[in-house]
Amino acid sequence: MNELDLKEKAQILDDKGMRRAMVRIAHEVIERNKGVDNLVLIGIRRRGVPLAQRLAKYINDIEGTAVPVGILDITLYRDDLTTLANQPQVHQTEVTFSITGKKVVLVDDVLYTGRTVRAALDAIMDLGRPEVVQLAVLIDRGHKEIPIRADYVGKNVPTSRKEVISVRLTEIDKEERVVILEGIE
Repeated sequence: MNELDLKEKAQILDDKGMRRAMVRIAHEVIERNKGVDNLVLIGIRRRGVPLAQRLAKYINDIEGTAVPVGILDITLYRDDLTTLANQPQVHQTEVTFSITGKKVVLVDDVLYTGRTVRAALDAIMDLGRPEVVQLAVLIDRGHKEIPIRADYVGKNVPTSRKEVISVRLTEIDKEERVVILEGIE
């Protein structure tokens, strides 16, 4: 389903709500990990990357310590690769630090079926052997197809399968909000 074939049904979060959710997640990450020692953040390309960068900023604001941020491209790890395109666009994974023995927080915008996260876990394991992998998402919309759950959630939003959650970030979309879209009848 293309976003052009959809209309906005409701706004879930505005810019202030998104910021509050991310600051809360930053506090939860620090608390659960008893600080930021050995902690790294890895954003799933595309919208998980700016969210990971924001999370790192908020953690730095709270703890006064910079946390490394990496960028993960999962294109070649997807289980639907053959249905995406004849020539899928592959971007570079940019993790310039070792993840072996680290506490990795994987960051994405929306948790839906869990398949993106499954692909990301495969990609992470190819980079090394972390001590632990945790998952932070801005939105959890339900409808899991595989047993994956987020450790940190900005907002749980029950949806129907006909609806689409659209996270819009200034860095990519030139606006800051989360909306539910539905098909045009």
